[in-house]
Amino acid sequence: MRPVYGLGAFIPAAFGLKLAGASPALVFVTSALGIVPAAALMGDATEQLAARTGAGIGGLVNVTFGNAPELIIAVFALSDGLQEVVKASLVGSIIGNALLVLGASMLAGGWHRTKQTFDRTAAQTQTGMLLLTIAALVLPSVLALAHHVTLPTVGEVRHGFGRDVEHVSLVVAFVLIATYAAGLFFSLRTHRGLFNPSDTEDNRTDAWSLRRSVGTLAGVGAVVAGLSDVLVGSIEHAASDIGVSQFFVGAFVVAVVGNASEHYVAVVAATKNRMDLAVNIAIGSSAQIGLFVAPVLVLLSFVIGPAPMSLVFNAFEIAALLAVGLLAPVLVSDGESTWFEGVQLIALYAVIGTIFYAA
Repeated sequence: MRPVYGLGAFIPAAFGLKLAGASPALVFVTSALGIVPAAALMGDATEQLAARTGAGIGGLVNVTFGNAPELIIAVFALSDGLQEVVKASLVGSIIGNALLVLGASMLAGGWHRTKQTFDRTAAQTQTGMLLLTIAALVLPSVLALAHHVTLPTVGEVRHGFGRDVEHVSLVVAFVLIATYAAGLFFSLRTHRGLFNPSDTEDNRTDAWSLRRSVGTLAGVGAVVAGLSDVLVGSIEHAASDIGVSQFFVGAFVVAVVGNASEHYVAVVAATKNRMDLAVNIAIGSSAQIGLFVAPVLVLLSFVIGPAPMSLVFNAFEIAALLAVGLLAPVLVSDGESTWFEGVQLIALYAVIGTIFYAA
């Protein structure tokens, strides 16, 4: 059993504290901790279901459920009109995976090794998708500035950008989803061997039944939805009580909580010298946030919430995305990693966190 499941006690505690009218900060912390084991269990169930349904359907399963926790949290925030919190969590997920997760994986895996190697072609494909993601997320902000529309500020909950920017964001969302679908076809069909190398550790004897996998996904999905509702409902007052901005909470707390399962799996894989898997999880998850989760949220914003969400970010978020695009691809381009490269990635994440906290 994963150690992370020990946090399961926070699930009933979060609901109990919410019903008891406890302080928003306490409710926020317990609900955030409760989502971590729920996300881990959802990840396990997704992996089991994907293993049973084959590569093609398994890829669809991973798209649907791989980022389900952060997607569910973002949907509740979107319905409450917290669009800038949603965008902060998207940026936080991208930089968290590409810097913190990849950095921790390189540090943990390379500490007792001279270097670790991974498939260079696969890594470059993933970083190419990441760079495409960053460019697509940044360019609508350039359009807004060209039209003399101000970027959102840190303290805002929602910012209007006009119909032109909203429609451009909608078109960009469709392009990103189409690109992600093409990426799935590339990795699961035409170049399957590149991204799914044979691994003796995947010969599992503890496979779940199909009924158990589906039942677990349904049950845990309901729990994550409930916890997300509690979490989002307490963000505003909790941030005020703790003394941090909703911007920082969205980018560094909500993002880390939603991706907790992937963080754990990547670091463990690196310690077992499976850097191909660790790099694919870290960089691939960052790209998936931008190519799948972000455009889905844009599309949903036209149906739920007070107004459509545009893909226009504040200056701090744009700078953080560009910094990731400059450093992460360089460090994985040679197909090798060392523990010191991991330190560099974590250092950049710490710098960005400091700036976001002070913003």
